[in-house]
Amino acid sequence: MTRQHVSVIAEAVASRATSARAVMEATLARIAAYDAVQPQAWIARAAPDVLLAAADAVDARIAAGEVLPLAGVPYAAKDNIDVAGLATTAACPAFAYHPEQSATVIERLAAAGAICAGKTNLDQFATGLNGTRSPHGAPRNVHNLAWVSGGSSSGSAVAVAAGLVPFALGTDTAGSGRVPAAFQHLIGFKPTRGRWSTRGLVPACRTLDCITVFTDTPADARLLDSVIAGFDAGDDYSRPLATRALTPRRFGVPRADQLNWFGDTEAAFLHDRAMATLAGLGEIVEIDIAPLLEAAQLLYGGPWVAERTAAMAGMLASNPDAIDPTVRAVVEQGWQHSAVDLWNATYRLAAIKRQADLMWDGIDVLAFPTTPTSYRVAEMLASPVALNSNLGRYTNFVNLLDMAAIAVPAGVKASGVGYGLSFIGPADTDLALIDLAERWAAASGHPSPPPLDLEGKMQTVKLAVVGAHLKDMPLHWQLTSRNATFVGAFETAPSYRLYAMADSTPPKPALVFSGDGAAIKVEVYELGVAEFGSFVVDVPPPLAIGTVTLADGSQVKGFVAEPRALTGAEDITHLGGWRAYIAQRTA
Repeated sequence: MTRQHVSVIAEAVASRATSARAVMEATLARIAAYDAVQPQAWIARAAPDVLLAAADAVDARIAAGEVLPLAGVPYAAKDNIDVAGLATTAACPAFAYHPEQSATVIERLAAAGAICAGKTNLDQFATGLNGTRSPHGAPRNVHNLAWVSGGSSSGSAVAVAAGLVPFALGTDTAGSGRVPAAFQHLIGFKPTRGRWSTRGLVPACRTLDCITVFTDTPADARLLDSVIAGFDAGDDYSRPLATRALTPRRFGVPRADQLNWFGDTEAAFLHDRAMATLAGLGEIVEIDIAPLLEAAQLLYGGPWVAERTAAMAGMLASNPDAIDPTVRAVVEQGWQHSAVDLWNATYRLAAIKRQADLMWDGIDVLAFPTTPTSYRVAEMLASPVALNSNLGRYTNFVNLLDMAAIAVPAGVKASGVGYGLSFIGPADTDLALIDLAERWAAASGHPSPPPLDLEGKMQTVKLAVVGAHLKDMPLHWQLTSRNATFVGAFETAPSYRLYAMADSTPPKPALVFSGDGAAIKVEVYELGVAEFGSFVVDVPPPLAIGTVTLADGSQVKGFVAEPRALTGAEDITHLGGWRAYIAQRTA
């Protein structure tokens, strides 16, 4: 699907080159088609007749001469934002309520002619950066379904990245409006705290929460900000609109020794390439980011987690089993913090903020990796807290230190998953950051994501395994952790010999092509191309991956061996397979 642009739709409807009804009909068709791939991107949608009636109302307003900057533009809202007529659940059905009034941001969008198509999935109670913590299922990266979408605004990012709607609202406390943007090649705009009203938002950390937006272009983010931004007397944390003049030319970047990629060399490569592009826009200034990293640790490692506990206290007391176990484990830590802890951390944060404010004397904006790495869904589910924490290394400090940010695409990994940069500035530099994002897009070519496959299929590789990777064998986990699909049990063509290598832990076989060979039992698995590549990297010598011919003459990738693998090895070809050899050893 082709991604939609807010400004293009609005201009076409406003000029009556098309109608809001026609736009909505096309939107409903796209959403229905993508339901075959990821229905879990949504929690609730408005009925088609309700949406078409709303579109007809917009067309009537246009016909009456009303000027609507978002005429007929469909969008999605994260399901922790109130939309009248739809339940708000925060991805917890037991928490659900039916708001009588929409959130301020929804009201302002409606006044401008935009139409909310539905509510999107999220990490429950907006607690997480990965997108797997929902009873409705895990929205996955639209460019490779084995990988996380990013969270907590998972469904919102998927809805835009898949081309279902031209923009979607998310929220951001620790990076939830930026991490999914990075993974799915989107713009993720996080305004200054209080610039966009949070009235009608289910709080995560009420003093830090921001409503955000995902779009395909910086220009669309600017258009939406012009509609949504502004003081709201109904929001205790709203503040008068302000704009800080800034022309970013000095880009503060982390010192090389402070960059942690968590083993993701591909992200490191893409970052270096992005820095070379950024150098053409101004001066690169390495800075000490230790104070920023310390602030980031305060968000979950300090008493601010108790603010999440306060927001969820009712559910924790009345129905704790309705809360996702990982979310509950994170939020329950808040009970351990005292008021003394909070005040001491508040004093420390003030000291860090003073250091951060002084930082702006030598630079104009920060240019950080949005996130240092990305993970497969299977990996995240296996280690949900530690890996999630890695994703927030360069995002967690931003709201604590009252900064604005915009995430921009900065590269495409072999898996199709995106790598992104974030431009971060002092409070009220929102428009300057959007301008910088446009300069970046022009300079970098706005790296294009891979095309979408509406059937959700990925390019795959079939791999024959013959020994320790067989089901129930010691290394089988290396396949399951990569979401490998079992294709079947087969035999090779009768032209292979099988050996048990000497001094191998765990015991491993060597499959060798031979003119006087036999048929050897194998299992065949199917992996995504990126997963296959990561698997091959882990294959130790003297083993290697080559091409194996099966009994029916078809060829698949499979384990082969270098000549040195046969030194001291036992020829077990006569047994016909590795399982027979293991059974013989243990008999």
